Amino acid sequence: MGKVYVFPGQGAQFSGMGKELYEQNAEAKAMFERANEILGFRITDIMFEGSADDLKQTKVTQPAIFLHSVILAKVLGVEPSAVAGHSLGEFSALVVAGALSFEEGLQLVSKRAMAMQSACEATQGTMAAILALPDKTIEDICAKVEGVVIAANYNCPGQLVISGAIEAVNEACSQLKEAGARRALILPVGGAFHSPLMEPARQELAEAIEAASFNKPRCPIYQNVDAKPHTCPTEIKQNLMAQLTSPVRWTQTIEQMSADGFNSYIELGPGNVLQGLIRKISANAEVESKSNF
Repeated sequence: MGKVYVFPGQGAQFSGMGKELYEQNAEAKAMFERANEILGFRITDIMFEGSADDLKQTKVTQPAIFLHSVILAKVLGVEPSAVAGHSLGEFSALVVAGALSFEEGLQLVSKRAMAMQSACEATQGTMAAILALPDKTIEDICAKVEGVVIAANYNCPGQLVISGAIEAVNEACSQLKEAGARRALILPVGGAFHSPLMEPARQELAEAIEAASFNKPRCPIYQNVDAKPHTCPTEIKQNLMAQLTSPVRWTQTIEQMSADGFNSYIELGPGNVLQGLIRKISANAEVESKSNF
């Protein structure tokens, strides 16, 4: 089996991201400049020189990670045998696999960021990382807590993020600690991503996804909502629409890829978070991270 390209999500950004790509490769530079035009501001200035706070701006974070990932994959020029992305990274994966154009992918990511920001401002939500408890225990406790709280990011065995209304998340954290969680840590995020509280953002983004042109990808994309490989544009669109209010099944995605015979992964974009997660999910996986070509 060939290489799998995987793409990181929000939180992987850092000052200077993509700068070497821009300076060392003409094709990369042209794509970055095209992105500046599409977005209507020089996102490259913030990516290359901005502070951590600058990079945390809603309009910047998601497009910046997307651009770093997609442009790096384009410059490398190797065709993956399969792709997957963590949350936001799914959009990078779709563009690299040819299911979406670079321009439409960037516009959707920008719209996604703004829609999520609006939903965060309209709802009082948060997320918490739960360490060292079985997924089933976490799911059962969340189901009993009053209010909205669900398992949102299945990152790797022993690491799951819950998401929902602030009071419900706090109550779940208390009960999860009692049940033996090593940590139940509230995360510094603006809202309850991948939970039903993102429904206003899902509706807004669904309209944009519906209007975008999707093609049959050149290789399967394993999607967050069901951890299964997809090549049908209609299915891909439906899964993408459901993504904002559904859990990210990263553990199950890597398990499924492994069962399907994939063993070699390249993480493309900022950071190396996925490399660490994949090693915890699949002990014999070969994983490397690249943030430059």
